[in-house]
Amino acid sequence: MTEPAPAPPSTASSERPLVCVGALVRGPEMDETGGLYLIARTTKWRGSWGVPGGKVEWGETLAQATVREFREEVGLELYTLRYVQTQEAVLSPEFHKRAHMLLIDFLAHTDSAAVTPNEEIAEWAWVTLAQALTYPLNSFTRTLIEKAQEFETRDRP
Repeated sequence: MTEPAPAPPSTASSERPLVCVGALVRGPEMDETGGLYLIARTTKWRGSWGVPGGKVEWGETLAQATVREFREEVGLELYTLRYVQTQEAVLSPEFHKRAHMLLIDFLAHTDSAAVTPNEEIAEWAWVTLAQALTYPLNSFTRTLIEKAQEFETRDRP
């Protein structure tokens, strides 16, 4: 009889990819373009702009985590979340520390433009998608905004 192979050594949780969520959020109809989107400069992306978001906590769905992160970081309530894409940020030099993240991106809406930032948010702006692309965005947010432009073009009547 052969003995079972020994189990591989366990990997510390800090050495596993982090599951993170973020959303490009359309605010209330505020101008003639039909709506503006929230972008933010956070302390975690080395001065570049992105979207609010963060880690998924144990027991949360991706949507629940996104709603919670927006409540915590900018004080906004979200609705009609729409999955866009999953991106990998593997040891990205854009991020403030060594990390391997799976970034789950959504589009969403909010009824309020009143941002109440927490300590992670350095600046924010409500902008059109075209205007957003003129900001110094992290590469992951740039991809999300480009996808949002595709959706907006495709979904127009």
